[in-house]
Amino acid sequence: MEEESYGPLKIVIVEDTPSLADIYKTRLELIGYKCFVASDGQQALTLIEQEKPALVLLDLMIPVISGDEVLRQMRATVWGKDIRVYIISNLNESEAPADLRDLGIEGYTVKANLSDDDIDKLVDNILSHGQGGDASLEGEEL
Repeated sequence: MEEESYGPLKIVIVEDTPSLADIYKTRLELIGYKCFVASDGQQALTLIEQEKPALVLLDLMIPVISGDEVLRQMRATVWGKDIRVYIISNLNESEAPADLRDLGIEGYTVKANLSDDDIDKLVDNILSHGQGGDASLEGEEL
């Protein structure tokens, strides 16, 4: 994103398991990203609006406001309609809300299929190659 060109790209990690959020944050910051963590949907919306990140890593099963509702609310705003979002959730693809495709996600991975070592590769791939809007619930396993 052009507005990020003068510094590290920002990523908001929406994850309610602190140990997992810390792993993602640490690994991504080690390779040069600026990361922020939200542990519930309300915090996520506030943080995303404030930081305008290049990417949101979004869990669906989070407290206060569910991840899919966070995505719906983001997409209804000027500030959130074009932010890239990648779903990382314990819900399998068949349990995911059907309208995620229509909300413009970069992809979907079940947490159990994503190793700690894969998160940096996943994010680099999204931010360096992805064009957005190609929402697939096929599950992009690395």
